[in-house]
Amino acid sequence: MSAPHEEDDLVPSSTPGYKPSAAKSVDEYAKLDAEDESLARWKASLGIVPGASAAAASGPKVTILSLELASPTLPQGKHLVMDLQNPTEVASLKKNPVTIKEGVEYNVRIKFKVNHSIISGVRYIQVVKRAGVTVDKMEQMLGSYGPHPNGEAYIKNFDTEESPSGMLARSGTYNVRSRVVDDDREVYADWEWSFKIGKDW
Repeated sequence: MSAPHEEDDLVPSSTPGYKPSAAKSVDEYAKLDAEDESLARWKASLGIVPGASAAAASGPKVTILSLELASPTLPQGKHLVMDLQNPTEVASLKKNPVTIKEGVEYNVRIKFKVNHSIISGVRYIQVVKRAGVTVDKMEQMLGSYGPHPNGEAYIKNFDTEESPSGMLARSGTYNVRSRVVDDDREVYADWEWSFKIGKDW
C-alpha cells in the first residue's frame, strides 16, 4: 500500500481555470463539424472516422507497451527497454536495477497503443526516490490521440536529460514509480523499477 503523500506526487498537475471536457466516443468526434473538410482530414489522420467505434470498445483505452532509456552513448547493440506487457519482467524491474552511465545525456521513450476512444491530457509521471527521499519528479505530456488507423503503436520521445555524476550519485539505488494517467485521473499504467548510476553502462 502506498503512502498518501506518495500518491500526491503521482497526481497530474492542473492548469488553473482549465476543466477537461466531457469524454466523447470516436463516432461523436467524427460527427463534430463534419462539413469542415480540412478538419475531417485531420480527424481521419487520428483514426477518427464515422463507424470507427463500431467494434466493441471493451478493455483499456490505452495499453502501455514499453518504456525505453535511449542515449547516443549506449554501446552498439545495447538496449534499455522495459517490456511492460511481460508480467515477469515488470515484477523483476524493482529488484534488478538498470545501470545508467553517469554524466551522459539520455531520454525516455514510451511506446503505447490507443485501443478505442480518444485520449487527451494523458501524462507520464515519474517520481524518483533514494533512501525514501524524493530526489526527482518528471511529468511529461503524451498529447492527444485516437486509435491508429492501422492499429499501430505510437512512440513519444521525452526531453533530453543528463544523468547525475560523482561518487555520491553512484552510491545507492534509486527507486522509481512510474504512472500514465489522464486529466480525469484515470490510470492506464502504474509500475515500479529501479536504477543505479555507474561509471559505465
